Amino acid sequence: MKNLNLKGIPFITFAFLLVISIFLMYMPVYEYGDNGAIENVVYGGYIRNNFLISFSLLAVFGILFGEIGNRIPIWNKYIGGGTILVFFVASIFSTYGLLPETFLDTTKVFYNKSPVRFLELFIPALIVGSVLTVNRKILLKSIKGYLPLIIIGVIGATVAGSIVGLLFGKSIGEILSNYVLPIMGGGTGAGAIPMAEMWQSANGATEEATKNWLAFSLSILTIANIFAILTGALLNVLGQKKPDLTGNGQLLMDDEDGTKIEKEAWEDVKATQETFTGALIFTGILFAFSHFISEIWEQFVPAFSLHRLAVLVILVIFMNVLNIVPDVVKSGAKSMQTFFVKNTLWILMAAVGMSTNFQEIIDAFTPANALIALAIVLGATVSIMFTAKIFKFYPIEAAISAGLCMANRGGSGDIAVLGAADRMVLISFAQISSRIGGAMMLITASILFGMFS
Repeated sequence: MKNLNLKGIPFITFAFLLVISIFLMYMPVYEYGDNGAIENVVYGGYIRNNFLISFSLLAVFGILFGEIGNRIPIWNKYIGGGTILVFFVASIFSTYGLLPETFLDTTKVFYNKSPVRFLELFIPALIVGSVLTVNRKILLKSIKGYLPLIIIGVIGATVAGSIVGLLFGKSIGEILSNYVLPIMGGGTGAGAIPMAEMWQSANGATEEATKNWLAFSLSILTIANIFAILTGALLNVLGQKKPDLTGNGQLLMDDEDGTKIEKEAWEDVKATQETFTGALIFTGILFAFSHFISEIWEQFVPAFSLHRLAVLVILVIFMNVLNIVPDVVKSGAKSMQTFFVKNTLWILMAAVGMSTNFQEIIDAFTPANALIALAIVLGATVSIMFTAKIFKFYPIEAAISAGLCMANRGGSGDIAVLGAADRMVLISFAQISSRIGGAMMLITASILFGMFS
C-alpha cells in the first residue's frame, strides 16, 4: 500500500489530499444576521470557483472511485471499471444531496459553462490529436465508408426498436417519434432540444405538451445512454476474447492485398513539453476558427446547424489529407491527446456524472421503455457489426463509433462510451456520428414529425 501510486501521487499523499478535500467541501460557513443570530449555513463556502480548484477536487473524487472501480471483480471487466463507477457514484452523490451545492455549481461551470468549459478543451484536444496523427491513407478510406455505416446503424436501430415497441402496443409513429429519433439524434443540446421544437411545430402542440415530450425524450435518451456505455464495456471484453473482431482502436482493416501502411515522419519526432504547448495553442486557434465557421454557416444555411466540433473534425481532416501541418506539431498533438485520455478522463467523468440526474434514470426505467431503448441500441450495434467488414472496418470499432456514439447523449455520452470501451482514440469518428450523423437525424426528424403529426 505504501508503494501504491494513484496517477503519480503516492498513496499517503493522496490520502492527505482526500482528507483536505472532504474538509473543504463540508466545512460550514455561517451567515449571521444583524442581531448576531445564524441565518444560514453554506457548506463548501471556502471553495473558490476557478479552474485549478475545480480540476483538483474533481481529480481527487475521480481517482478515488476510479481506482476502486478498476479493482472490483467482474465490474472492472464487464461493466466498465473505474470510468463507469466514477460516473455512477458522481451522479448518485449529486442527485441525492451528498455533495454541497456550492461544489456542484463550481462543477457545472468547470464542465460545460463559461468561462471554463473543460469539455471544450478535452474534446478538441482529442479530435486534433487523433485526426492529425492517423495515417492519411487510412483516414481517407475510413471516411469513405463511415457515413453509409451510420445509415445502416440507424436502419438497424429502427427495425429492432419497432419490433419490440409493437410488442408493447406502441404505434410505429410513436416508436419513431418518441424513441428512435431522440436516441439516435445526436444527444441533448444538438438533438433532443431542437427536435422538441420541430415536434411542437409539426403537431401544433402547447408549450406544456412540448416540455412533456422533451422530458420523456431526455429520460429515454438517458436510459439508452446507460445501455450504450455498458455495451461499449462489453464490446471491449468481446474484443479481448475475439481478437479478429477488433483493431484495438484502429477502425480500418488492412488491405486484403497486404499493402503495408508505412510509418509517417512525425512518429520519429520526439515529443516535449514545448511541442505539447505548441499543439495546444494550435488546437485552440483551430477551434476558435471552427466556431466562426459554424456561426457563419448558421446565418446562410439555417435549415440545420453545423456544430463547431463537426467543423473542427472537417478542418483537421483536410489538413491531414493535404499534409500541411508540420511534423513537430503532429508529434505534440499526439502527446497532447495521450495526456488528456490517460490523465483527465476520470476528472471529466466525475463532472459528467455530477451533471446527470440519477433519479431521471430510475423514473423512466419501466420494462417497456428499457427494452425498447435496449433494442434500439443493440439494433444499431449488431447491424453495424455484421456489415462492417464490407466497408473494411473492424466490427467492434465500427459498432462503437458509428453505432453506440449515435445512440448516446452526444459529447459527454461519447466520452463515457469510448472510456468504457477503452477506445478513446475513436473520438474523431464519434464526433462525426454525434454531429454530422446527428444533423442527418434532425433533417429526418423534420420529415417524420410531419408525416406522423
